[in-house]
Amino acid sequence: MKQMVEMSKLNENHKLLAGMDGNWNYAIKMWMNPDPNAPPQQSKGTAVRKSAMGGRYVIMDVTGKMQMPGEDGKMKEMQFKGMGVEGYDNAKQKFVASWIDNMNTGIQFSDGTYDPATKTLTYTSEIEMMPGMKTPVREVLKMTDKDHMLLEWYENRGGQEKKTMEIAYTRAGKK
Repeated sequence: MKQMVEMSKLNENHKLLAGMDGNWNYAIKMWMNPDPNAPPQQSKGTAVRKSAMGGRYVIMDVTGKMQMPGEDGKMKEMQFKGMGVEGYDNAKQKFVASWIDNMNTGIQFSDGTYDPATKTLTYTSEIEMMPGMKTPVREVLKMTDKDHMLLEWYENRGGQEKKTMEIAYTRAGKK
């Protein structure tokens, strides 16, 4: 029991995540077109990050609009909703995260590390968008300063890692 109590204590890693609490605006770029010269799809939205469970986790609620192919195959603007939960697992000594959104029915689970020299969290996971088609993913979240974050999303495609998404976050009310 004493060890369980010890494992439940907050530390600097939990404080690091809580430091990102607040309201954020984001601009996203996605490189989904197989043509490497095609411009990225771009959209904007908002994210709200709040600490939960006494500071052990952070819940992020994301809202935006993005261009997606409709049932007829034509591109149309769709409402996007997503939710992430992040924390630091004292037992595993790793950052942990999960993600769900309205474009999918799976839950993405990630774990990762923090590099204080570069102020960067790096998460790894695997997504399965289609049955049997598992794709390794690496997410790099750089905390540029207290009002700016940059997330880069890399997918392993055919043995090669490729950046397919970038999200620039700015704390609401800041430039």
